[in-house]
Amino acid sequence: MTDKHTPAPLKTSPPPHPHPSRPAFRLPPGACDAHCHVFGPAALFPYSPKRSYEPTDAPAAQLRALHALLGIERAVLVQASVHGHDNSAMLDAIAQSPESYRGVAMVPASISDAGLHALHEGGVRAVRFNFVRRLGGAPDLEAIRSLARRVQALGWHLVLHFDPQDLPVYRPFLDALPLPYVIDHMGRVLAQNGLRQEPFDALLELLKDPRCWVKLSGAERTSQLLSSAAGLPFEDAVPFARQLIEAAPERVLWGTDWPHPSVREMPDDGKLVDLLPLFTGDCAALQRLLLVDNPARLYWQG
Repeated sequence: MTDKHTPAPLKTSPPPHPHPSRPAFRLPPGACDAHCHVFGPAALFPYSPKRSYEPTDAPAAQLRALHALLGIERAVLVQASVHGHDNSAMLDAIAQSPESYRGVAMVPASISDAGLHALHEGGVRAVRFNFVRRLGGAPDLEAIRSLARRVQALGWHLVLHFDPQDLPVYRPFLDALPLPYVIDHMGRVLAQNGLRQEPFDALLELLKDPRCWVKLSGAERTSQLLSSAAGLPFEDAVPFARQLIEAAPERVLWGTDWPHPSVREMPDDGKLVDLLPLFTGDCAALQRLLLVDNPARLYWQG
């Protein structure tokens, strides 16, 4: 038992699936996992003292082994809150695969121009901001606007992580951004609330803006089903992905979200890949746009 002066222990995020399956769906050459993380190892890359949960080490070698199993050739590593503004683990992973890896950093507003250029040379192409309340809540909007103008000159974009109820709230802020932005995890909408819910309507409205992109990741976060349900796990997330593809096929991305921090149930990444053919009846568009061309255009050009 802790006294009032001792902080409660952090909730530990479990390790990823120990034996992911090989997917039945064969990914195309050049397929990209556009949202995944590396955690630690803590002995080399310590976690932030301000982290909101205790991660389990999930280093770059483990991610590469998963991608080899799934048939993924390229990846975008997204800095997670557990490492805060120290992007060292991500940069080290990119340096091991500089042609096939890109990064999304988290940085303080005070970062120097030289610091941004060093990140660019290290393979970073975007900066991420967490608006999710359990991860610390809304950052300073003016600081984001200022940094957005600076990274725009590098050809970067923003990656934004929202709670679903906040998507309509931040519409004026998003409309005023001077550069492209990507919404993580289908806006974290909940399947149990149906397709006609205000957050999802807001996301579809945002996609009418050519600067807005969205990641069709986090099916296990959207779903109210467990993997024991009949059929593929998390299938109730599929209608949301289908509508997002229909709304903006040239501005959708897909990612595993490995190692799946703070999820209700740890997914089998092979089964997540097997959901992909359900996302659209146009298999050519699925392979060409979602998995290959769209991430290449956003992360590998320039």
